Amino acid sequence: MMTRQERYNHILDYFRQEMPEVQTELEFGSVFQLLVAVILSAQCTDKRINQVTPELFRHLPDAKSMAAVEPEDVLEYIKSVSYPNAKAEHLVKMARMLVEKHDGEVPSDMNQLLDLPGVGRKTANVIQSVAFGKSTMAVDTHVFRVSHRLGIVSQKADTPYKVEMELVKHIPAEDIPRAHHWLLLHGRYICTSRRPHCEKCGLKEVCPSAT
Repeated sequence: MMTRQERYNHILDYFRQEMPEVQTELEFGSVFQLLVAVILSAQCTDKRINQVTPELFRHLPDAKSMAAVEPEDVLEYIKSVSYPNAKAEHLVKMARMLVEKHDGEVPSDMNQLLDLPGVGRKTANVIQSVAFGKSTMAVDTHVFRVSHRLGIVSQKADTPYKVEMELVKHIPAEDIPRAHHWLLLHGRYICTSRRPHCEKCGLKEVCPSAT
């Protein structure tokens, strides 16, 4: 019987080998654009977001330009994403706060990020990790599902925050920024929600959920 730490070690070794270089699939040209893309990606695929952001960023590339328009102007470009009205409103308010409080720059501080409209803990963690190289673990639905299926978090970890806390306790700090993408991509392409592709999975011999 494997201990939890042994399972972590095996899984992390596997990912280090399979995906040594890994990054977000969202396309962006600045920290501000990454923040916009992450806000837009809530309950929506990265693929869809990458289809709408080029046009959006061509017209509104930075906080200053986005702060100067109204939500309905942003809505024009993001109609095809989920919850477009709420997201358009969040983006404009977020851009305005960046201009008013941070000279149009995205802050690296967790609390300052969480103050921004439309930014929750998962988004703030993605920004800290991807843009600023900090050891933060963003937990989205893929990371949440895969962590439980692989048996690397306990049943008690029933919220994204609890999953995050358990993961960061067991994963070495230098692996955490990549580990978010490892678990996310594994969930997106292999350990999918409705029917996991266990036959394609290199972790099935250590996975308690494998069929």
